[in-house]
Order: sequence, then structure tokens, then C-alpha cells
Amino acid sequence: MKRLELWIIGAVLLLSAGLIFAFSSRFTAYEPPEDITYSIENMWTLPDILEEVSGISWIGNDEIAAIQDEDGIVFIYNLKADTITQQIKFSGSGDYEDITVNGTTAYVIRSDGKLYEIRNYRDKKPEVNSYDLDFLKKSNVEAMTVDVANNRLLIVPKDRDPNDDKYKGVYTFSLDTKKAKEIPLLKIDMKLKAFKDFEQKKKYKTVRPSAIAIHPFTKDYYVLEGVNPKLLIFDAKGKLKNIHLFDKRKFLQPEGITFSPEGTLYISNEANGEQPTILEVKLNVN
Repeated sequence: MKRLELWIIGAVLLLSAGLIFAFSSRFTAYEPPEDITYSIENMWTLPDILEEVSGISWIGNDEIAAIQDEDGIVFIYNLKADTITQQIKFSGSGDYEDITVNGTTAYVIRSDGKLYEIRNYRDKKPEVNSYDLDFLKKSNVEAMTVDVANNRLLIVPKDRDPNDDKYKGVYTFSLDTKKAKEIPLLKIDMKLKAFKDFEQKKKYKTVRPSAIAIHPFTKDYYVLEGVNPKLLIFDAKGKLKNIHLFDKRKFLQPEGITFSPEGTLYISNEANGEQPTILEVKLNVN
């Protein structure tokens, strides 16, 4: 009997310790980055339908094309009017993760590597083609942008790279041949010294790209991460130039990034328990 009582007391103590640890971890005071290397110039609070906004693309005239990761709909959001002005359905339900626009054609990618080409995307009945990038099927793809100068798309996996856990490849999809290359254009090395502070035991989790954009003037690659909010800047050859750590009280879950032709940077955030937003961000230049 005494053994049973001791066992029960031990189990209660163990459970109590676990609960105390869980709650103390949950409510530990958040410490923002010590060095803030940016300023937020403007903020737009998005409607609830974009609660899970997962990608944005500048299209001109104060308008941004956006998607959310549940429905096959392109939303046109007017920054000046602060409202959605158009919704274009291109497919059914799915895990849609990024959008990029090239002229009158929009491209949307799903997490399983399925790519949608939406021609005349602002028409009521646009022409839709799709392509299966099977080599990225298990990589949880979230980042894509158009590389206009080379007439191609750049696509980056969020989780495991299809070739090696030690890097995240920047893969290309030709807009001429409609084919992807399974060998990466560039490699983001998960073992870079600059990544030491946020290195994970599972190397592929060290950096988990949620979006990518090309700066209109410098042609640098801007790679966004939403899990641990940060922005990585690489030159055209893939060399890391800078890292900007974001305060997650403002960047709740950054999933979308785009530039205006003038170089204005916009970042969208999923609601993550609060309100979805688009932020106009100005980065400090070293």
C-alpha cells in the first residue's frame, strides 16, 4: 500500500513539475532583438478573409495581389483605399503559399510544388495552366518570385531541400520552356557562421524561407523567414550580405514580401492570433 501511495505522490509531483515548466515557458517575457535595423513606415490592417495571407506581389497603382493559404483566389488589395477591390478564383481549396506577377500573368505555388500559371489573371475567367514540380513535393515550398531579367521563376523550399539537408537551394522554372531545373541556381548554406545564433539541431530548420523577392535596383535576393522572423539579403552570386532580425510583436508571422519599382519594401503578416497586416518597411543601410 505504501508503495502505491509513494508512486501516486511521485506521479503527482512529476506532473506538477511538467505543468509548471510548460506554463513558465509559455509566459516567459519576450525579448525583442537588441539592434533594430529597420523602421516601419506604414501599416495596413487586412480584413479577416486574409487572416492567413501567405504571399503578396506588387502590381502597380497602389495595388498588391495577395493570396491566402486555403482558397484558390487572387485578392487585389488597394493600399490607398485600404480595401480589397477584386477577387479572382483560379482553383479550389489548397495550401497556396506564394504569388508573383509578371505583366498580365500571375503565378501561384502550392506547398507541394504544384505551380499555377494564371494568364490574364484580372479577367473574370482567366486561363489557368498548372505544372507539377514533383522533386519539390515533400519540401514544403513557400517562397517564389519572378526573375524578369532571365524570364524565370525562383523557388525556394521551406523545409528539407530535395538534394541535401545542409542547404536550401534556389531553384529555377523557365517561363520559356515551362520546365524546372532540379539542380539549384544558388545554395543557402545552413552551416554559415552568420547563422550560428539560430542554428538548429536539424540543420534544415536553421533557415526556413517563407518568401523571396529581388530588389529592383541592386538585384539582391531578399529571403524572408516567418518562423523566427528575419530577413536575409544575398547578392546575385548567393553571398550573404546582411541579416535583419524582426521584432515578432510587429512581424507576427511574415509570409509575403514584394517591392515596388521604386524599391519600397512591403512585408505581409499572417494574423497569428491577432490581425493580418501589410507593413511598409525601411531597412537601415550600413
